Amino acid sequence: MDLALSIDIGGSKIAVGLVTRQGELIDRTQFVVNAQDSSDELFEDLSRAVDAQLLRAVDHHGVRPSVVGVGSAGPITSNVETISPLNIPQWRGFELRHRLETLTGLPVFGDGDAKALALAEGWLGAARGVDNFMAMVVSTGVGGGIVLNGQLLDGETGNAGHIGHVIVEPNGRRCTCGGRGCLEAEASGPAIEAITGRSPTQPTYEIMVRTGRLVGRGVASVCNLLDLKLVVVGGSVALGFGATFFNAAQRTLDELCTIEFSRKSRIVPTRLSDEGPLIGASAVGWRGLNRMATVRD
Repeated sequence: MDLALSIDIGGSKIAVGLVTRQGELIDRTQFVVNAQDSSDELFEDLSRAVDAQLLRAVDHHGVRPSVVGVGSAGPITSNVETISPLNIPQWRGFELRHRLETLTGLPVFGDGDAKALALAEGWLGAARGVDNFMAMVVSTGVGGGIVLNGQLLDGETGNAGHIGHVIVEPNGRRCTCGGRGCLEAEASGPAIEAITGRSPTQPTYEIMVRTGRLVGRGVASVCNLLDLKLVVVGGSVALGFGATFFNAAQRTLDELCTIEFSRKSRIVPTRLSDEGPLIGASAVGWRGLNRMATVRD
C-alpha cells in the first residue's frame, strides 16, 4: 500500500490524514487554529499532528508515506513555498514547504485548498468525468479551483480560481484582502457572524437564502466568463446550510446565466463531503510525484 500524508490548512482548523493511491482516506486528525499562537507555535501544533499521523502510518498501517500533499487557504506561492492564509495572520509569507520537508524527510507538494478540492472532486467526486467545472469552498474563507479542458488552472502565481475575491456587493463590507464587497466578505462564516451577530451554525432562513444568492451571483459571472456548466461546492457554511443554500444559489444561476453556452449551469454539493479536502491534498501530492518521475525519465 502506498500512502500520502495529506495536510489541509483552512482558516480555522488544520487537518492531517493518510490517503492511499486509490483516494481512500484511512486515518486523520485535526486541530483548531489558535489565533493567539505565534507562527512557530502554530507550526508546532501542526508538527505534532504530522508526527502522530506518521506514527499511525507505520505502527497501525505498516507503511511509511512516500509523499506529503498540502492544500492551503491562500494566497500561496508556487508549490506552497510560502503561504499567507488571509484568516491566519501569523502565517504571512510563512515558509511552509521547507519546514515540512525538514520535519518529514519526504517530498512536499502543495496547492490552494480549493484547487486541491477540484482535483478530488474531478477524481472521485461530483465532477468525475467532467472536463470543465469549478470547485468551491464556502467556509471560514471562500476559495475556488477551475478545471478547463481537463486541466487545473494555475495562473501567474498559482492562485487562479480565487472566487472569494469576486465583487458581489459593490461598496459592500471591507474584506480582509483590502477590497470591498468581495464574496468572502459577504458570505464566509466570519462575515455572516459579523453581519448577523449569530454563529453560522445557527443561521436564519433569510441568511441561508442571502448567502446562496451571493454565491450564485459570483458563480454566474464565472460560468458566463469561462463557459462552465458545473460548479461543485463544499465547506462548512455551504454544506451546513444545505438545500436552502443550494436552491437559492441555483435560482440565481438560472436568472443570470441566460446566454446559450451557460444556460442550465448547475451548482451542486461536493460528493466527498468532509473527506474531500484531504483527498484533494493527496491528489496534489500524487500529481507532484508523477511529474517528478516524468522529469527523471
